[in-house]
Amino acid sequence: MVVHQNLYWKSSDMGSPFVLVLYYSRHGATRDMAKHIARGVEQSGIEARIRTVPAVSANCEATEPSVPDAGALYCSESDLAECSGLAMGSPTRFGNMAAPLKYFIDSTSSMWISGALINKPAAVFSSSSSLHGGQESTLLSMMLPLLHHGMVLAGLPYSETELLKTTTGGTPYGPTHLAGQDNRALDQDEIALCIAQGRRLGELAQKLIN
Repeated sequence: MVVHQNLYWKSSDMGSPFVLVLYYSRHGATRDMAKHIARGVEQSGIEARIRTVPAVSANCEATEPSVPDAGALYCSESDLAECSGLAMGSPTRFGNMAAPLKYFIDSTSSMWISGALINKPAAVFSSSSSLHGGQESTLLSMMLPLLHHGMVLAGLPYSETELLKTTTGGTPYGPTHLAGQDNRALDQDEIALCIAQGRRLGELAQKLIN
């Protein structure tokens, strides 16, 4: 029987509370979503910490620098274990999350054993090059390991009216973006939904902090 040791985690056990916005991005669209989600988190009154993960390669000799040349830092184990909430984003890969993000999540067994993420709120977001490119199944695929970690999933309610009028990205499962073949920038509906998701996640994180 697995015994989770961290069921009585309290925010006082660490520094200031923060929401981790964790993403992988190849062409920049998911990164831009992460920035808007972080804006929403900080509008709720809690810090947003943006982190990414390194690429993976079929070439076993290929390595990434320990610190990226540009952009967000790579996520550490402590970033994830100590967060008060998590927003996780990935481009779609055949209706699933991208391999680098999956590789990182597959390395979090120690946090599953300790229960470090139990009862913390989480949200997911994604971008695809076509409107029916597997956005919703990608979001669902990212939810599965978070459920195994005992996290509390927070999507987007239809009180966010952009969900009713968007002709690009946006789902009740989480924010999405239609990048198209020319890597189209986020439109105003997509941005509004990213901000709303971040704000809701930040508010929930503060309510769930013991």
